[in-house]
Amino acid sequence: MSLGWRTVVVCCVLALVTGLGPWSGASAFTATTLQLSTGKALADDPADVAVALHDETGAPVAGASVLLERRAGGVWQPVTTLVTDATGHAGAQLPVARVADDNTLRASYAGDAAHAPAAAEAAMSIERRGAKVSLSGPRTVVDERSIRLRVRWRTETDLPLAGEVAIYRRQGKGPWREYAAVQTDAGGRAVLEVAPRRDSRWQARAPRLDWVRADRSKAHRVDNEPPVRPVRLPTAAPRPRVDLPPQRRAVGDGAHVRIRRIGDGVWRQMTGVTWHSGCPVGRGGLRIVRVNYWGYDGYRHRGEIVAAASAAAAMGAALAEMYDRRLPILSMYRVDRFGWSKRLRGGDDYRSMAAGNTSAFNCRDVVGRSGRRSPHAWGRSLDVNTWENPYRSAHGVVPNGWWQARSHRLVAWRSRSHAVVRLMARHGLRWSFGNGDTQHFDYAGGPQRLLAAQGGPAPCRRFCD
Repeated sequence: MSLGWRTVVVCCVLALVTGLGPWSGASAFTATTLQLSTGKALADDPADVAVALHDETGAPVAGASVLLERRAGGVWQPVTTLVTDATGHAGAQLPVARVADDNTLRASYAGDAAHAPAAAEAAMSIERRGAKVSLSGPRTVVDERSIRLRVRWRTETDLPLAGEVAIYRRQGKGPWREYAAVQTDAGGRAVLEVAPRRDSRWQARAPRLDWVRADRSKAHRVDNEPPVRPVRLPTAAPRPRVDLPPQRRAVGDGAHVRIRRIGDGVWRQMTGVTWHSGCPVGRGGLRIVRVNYWGYDGYRHRGEIVAAASAAAAMGAALAEMYDRRLPILSMYRVDRFGWSKRLRGGDDYRSMAAGNTSAFNCRDVVGRSGRRSPHAWGRSLDVNTWENPYRSAHGVVPNGWWQARSHRLVAWRSRSHAVVRLMARHGLRWSFGNGDTQHFDYAGGPQRLLAAQGGPAPCRRFCD
């Protein structure tokens, strides 16, 4: 053991004396500086790369091999070996990658007997190319049908771009909102199927990438058109005095009739307006009927009425047949929407008629006959298209006199031969008062018989709405 230790010591001493061993020449190393500079270019185009190697005195290191590597996907990969010239410089051209992280370079000098190793890193800069995204498709769509919007994304030199493009939509005067995202394929194309229910504008927005600039397409307008022709009324015909917003669009196929008990929310809205204490029918005897109808505008809408439980199915079936035969209805809101009427002691039927509204239950007095309860208080009477089908009240024709002597093949009736009057009769809804109250239908003639059976006022023969 002692001999071996001495041997190591002697060897180390000899090495120090003679300059041999692993530290030999260490004191003779000259520090070196390696500089790596890179240029800027469009993606896929070559950029200049240069190295400069000098010692600590600034003298060039000539004939030195410098390994150039590139990081791709997080892994260093050798690219080429450069040899410095008499000035200590060397250079090359490398294509700029489309991903910024793939443009980082590393130059390495391993050193030699006289020069210490050195290394440097730098990244080539991408000059972004211009890009162009476009969106095209039909200019019109029939309501509830779909169209295809086509997206194309490419560089200004027509290179296709694959990636995610956001599609924005603007309805009416509302703000632009993101609607969907599409993925363009290798050819820079994508297709989006949409079914807009309103007039709308569409725009494709392509993001900024490491190598291309962001872009937005021109706004593409799509007009929503009705499935059927809108109602044409005489030019001279007056328009309803009360404006209502269009009801929401239809749901489901066909008339899609649904009859339900009165929910808490609806009942709260009705109470104190179309229903109040002392009414001849209560919540349990009423139903809400929801049904799709064709509006005057040619679109399918979703309306609702409140009716007696005993009449709800018949009214729903009659309204469904109107839908099937494309006999239009202007609107179908519950009367509580129009508020309380002091002179009617119930929902404001004056405003409902002035809006051309179709409705049923309303616990109120007869229009123009204070103190006389209307058949509508039992929920077994239905008023249809009230603006074009006036009522001859005790104080005059309401809601307008222009239509009293006029008819329309779709929306106004003045005889029992009209399609609406005939179909109502098929479902047990009698046109009780003819041209004295053109809008009014009674289920099986029941309201007036019901009045007498329940000890109410004598059946009225005129002005009963």
